[in-house]
Amino acid sequence: MAQRTDDEWRQTLTPEQFHVLREHGTERAGTSPLNHEKREGIFMCGGCGQPLFISDTKFESGTGWPSFYRPIEGAIAITTDRSYGMTRVEVNCSQCGGHLGHVFPDGPKPTGERYCMNGVALEFKPK
Repeated sequence: MAQRTDDEWRQTLTPEQFHVLREHGTERAGTSPLNHEKREGIFMCGGCGQPLFISDTKFESGTGWPSFYRPIEGAIAITTDRSYGMTRVEVNCSQCGGHLGHVFPDGPKPTGERYCMNGVALEFKPK
């Protein structure tokens, strides 16, 4: 896992990226341009550039955040998030530990999972 100090992260991330990736924040629903991204390509971690999701696993969830039904194998780590008086499954980048979003059991087939990601935590690289 890439280890950097908060000051080092602040030098490479925007304030909003830092808030989401390093402080486990959430962007406002409907604010990410990646919600409308339809091209073929790879969605990568906005902190370290690790590939996370292939574009053909993206789907329209209607939640206001980019959603995927399957990550690239080994790309994510999950932890239990008990903030805000609820229990959720938090999704982090397996390489830098950056907070990406949460996974829910209400996604489409074939996995039935919805990886609900903060767009500011991702970068898109077209094919």
